[in-house]
Amino acid sequence: MTRYIFITGGVVSSLGKGLASAALGALLQSRGFKVRLRKLDPYLNVDPGTMSPTQHGEVFVTDDGAETDLDLGHYERFTGVPARQSDNVTTGRIYQTVISRERRGDYLGATVQVIPHVTDAIKEFIASDVTDEDFVLCEIGGTVGDIESLPFLEAIRQFGNERGLAQTLFIHVTLLPYLPSSGELKTKPTQHSVKELLSVGIQAGLLLCRADQPIPETERAKIALFCNLKREQVISALDVDTIYQVPISYHEEGFDDQVLGYFGLQDAPPPDLNRWQDIVQRIRRPEGEVTIAVVGKYTSLIDSYKSLSEALTHGGIANNVRVRLRWVESEVFEREDPVTHLEDVHGILVPGGFGERGTHGKMQAARFAREHRVPYFGICFGMQMAVIEAARTLAGLSDATSSEFAPADDPVVGLMTEWVRENTVETRSSDSDKGGTMRLGAYRATLAPDSLVASIYGETDIQERHRHRYEVNINYRERLESAGLRFSGLSPDGALPEIFEMPDHPWFVGVQFHPELKSRPFAPHPLFTSFIGAAIQQSRLV
Repeated sequence: MTRYIFITGGVVSSLGKGLASAALGALLQSRGFKVRLRKLDPYLNVDPGTMSPTQHGEVFVTDDGAETDLDLGHYERFTGVPARQSDNVTTGRIYQTVISRERRGDYLGATVQVIPHVTDAIKEFIASDVTDEDFVLCEIGGTVGDIESLPFLEAIRQFGNERGLAQTLFIHVTLLPYLPSSGELKTKPTQHSVKELLSVGIQAGLLLCRADQPIPETERAKIALFCNLKREQVISALDVDTIYQVPISYHEEGFDDQVLGYFGLQDAPPPDLNRWQDIVQRIRRPEGEVTIAVVGKYTSLIDSYKSLSEALTHGGIANNVRVRLRWVESEVFEREDPVTHLEDVHGILVPGGFGERGTHGKMQAARFAREHRVPYFGICFGMQMAVIEAARTLAGLSDATSSEFAPADDPVVGLMTEWVRENTVETRSSDSDKGGTMRLGAYRATLAPDSLVASIYGETDIQERHRHRYEVNINYRERLESAGLRFSGLSPDGALPEIFEMPDHPWFVGVQFHPELKSRPFAPHPLFTSFIGAAIQQSRLV
């Protein structure tokens, strides 16, 4: 029997529902249960693919080509369970489904309404693509009380009634703010949030209370009394110094015990948290430190690069060093000398992005790394900018550019119009819709056996996740390779450059895909492990 756990949030946004879901999934998994995690988002976009990173954060991409919420990255990193298309749905996608059915006449002349048609579609999503999972954890985006969340709350209320208490549990995440002036944690916001949830027919079975101060027993008892719960059902969720401490802290607070007790599974074996403790120890007591400059376009919101920053942390864990990140807005190099920001770093990473803004700065960062022999890692757009910089500076192609910036007769980086996915040819044009039309998801690449990247991966046939519309023009391969670049990874048909490296540089690698999406704390991505290893070597020279 599959049990469903719904995680809602109240008081304020950004309380960490995604991390709470991921940590609970990891705890249940460590106790022998099979888990699945999914996210229900209340915004009207069909998916986050067309949303600004500075508003929404990064777009996480799954193997099967879904553009999803960044919380799915937390789910994968904590549990290792690959997310799928069916693990993230938005109001936009729900309404798209309902309207398509109405146009086909599926509702047989009925007046289409939020209840039952929209809520039925949401319930279908919750239960879809579930096989033998013991637990499905569903995080509800937004905050209780938001008008956008109402259809989802009504849907999970109905779902709970239909499946029964033995199969459903509602967990509510709230904030206990600390007021220095009175020297106390305030419980009233939590009480009001639970009351708001109850007003739509949902009784929270567990409360997860975020706080930056220990919660006194008197306050915990007070919350329990006013929220119709037992004292042990009020779980303290204090701030921690690393997110990988969260599963340990939640277990110490009895979170997983309460969940299993609710479902009558209290006899499950205790969790093995040794690997989490090892990760935390490595983070807290590293043997060294390196500084990595991340030269990006969306540094005003660090969540724009959430998977990237975590992957760099994983690379540090693998090398037992602390990775200090220096976030540099790429446009700054259009006004200032890169030396000011980069002369003391041990590695430079230029991540993905879209549009012409800040491109000169990214090319300046690549040139600095190349000329000063600093380890360089270019990802997606960062690869393309490094190629254009080398084409202009080394290959004599002074007009080298990308058709993403302006029309060009023969661009070094151009719009992809055709590629192969699972033996099917996909085509696009400049007039295609923006949403969901990129080269998305996992694609294979073949590596040159004697290349640096082949030695890093330990194999020549790899599969990585992509999210891009533009690609380095293979017709320039010979010209660029004669200038010092080597295209050491290609698509299986040899038509698309996937990786380039500079053999005469200590570590200079550009990849068209997003390796950060597959990095895990217990299985750091080999490219990030190698990059941080190269940064360690650089630190000994600086």
